[in-house]
Amino acid sequence: ADCPLSPSQSLLFLGLVAAVCLGLNLLFLTVYLICLCCCKRDQEPETKRPHSCCVTWMAVTAGLICCVAVGIGFYGNSETNDGVYQLLYALDHANHTLTGIDSLVAGTTLQMRVGLEQHLARLNELLAARGDYLQTLKFMQQLAGSIVLQLSGLPVWRGTSTDLTALAGHIAYIEYYRWLAYLLFFILVLTVCLLACLGLAKHSRCLLTTMLCCGLLTLILSWASMAVDTAAAVGTSDFCVAPDKFIMNQTESDISTEVVHYYLYCDQSLSNPFQQALTVFQRSLTTMQIQIQGLIQFALPLFPTAEKDLLGVQQLLNSSETSLHQLTAMLDCRGLHK
Repeated sequence: ADCPLSPSQSLLFLGLVAAVCLGLNLLFLTVYLICLCCCKRDQEPETKRPHSCCVTWMAVTAGLICCVAVGIGFYGNSETNDGVYQLLYALDHANHTLTGIDSLVAGTTLQMRVGLEQHLARLNELLAARGDYLQTLKFMQQLAGSIVLQLSGLPVWRGTSTDLTALAGHIAYIEYYRWLAYLLFFILVLTVCLLACLGLAKHSRCLLTTMLCCGLLTLILSWASMAVDTAAAVGTSDFCVAPDKFIMNQTESDISTEVVHYYLYCDQSLSNPFQQALTVFQRSLTTMQIQIQGLIQFALPLFPTAEKDLLGVQQLLNSSETSLHQLTAMLDCRGLHK
């Protein structure tokens, strides 16, 4: 049976292919230089001038081709850099959204469990003389518990947010040094071309020898760069060819498939997996606001000392409603697809 190569073996194989190509290239250049030197010794003096002119024009043509290649390389490198920073922006936006969701859920839960409970406990003491008001307060307490229950059912994105932050940091670090390395490499190629032109113009053996050494270094760096780029392309091929499938495979152990599918495709035919929890939250909050408005209208004239806590509950519910609207917008997939 066929045994497919593992990712590490595939990368090693590509590195070996690049090394073999570099060796063949250096071997070809060595043979060519040896033949050129041997032929020059046996060549007649009157035939050397046309031959040197031909070599000069070939070198100029090669230099122009290298300059064009460097220009294309600068353009491609710039496009790659722009694409990477668009990816970083998307990761930062997703991280900001997930962090905001966790913050809103934690803040609203704290308000319901601590702030509202404290106000209701004091109101139970102040309105103890009226059983109907106590029933209303008990009902509001049950609604608050329902809201906390719905919020606890929402996923906690803290771990995912931390992973996205680390991933964005690694990508930014690698991209910075990748861009810097290619910038220096292109400058080296242009310098080699300049030295070659100066050496040919001045017939300077020193410049030509320096150009030859730098050219060999450039050749080695070119093949090394090709090996690294090919290995990077193979390493990221799963993500580049099918990013949706790759993300679903990477997150299947942490996030449900339904949630990942909703945020990846953001199809209008797909329902928000958190819509039910948000609907219950909205209905419970609206009912509580109606109840507290009734208490302010009817109980406050009878129990003036309860004004502070009644208004405090009303303010807390208004704040929770604002958080609900923000949470609904953040949990909508369209926010991540801007």
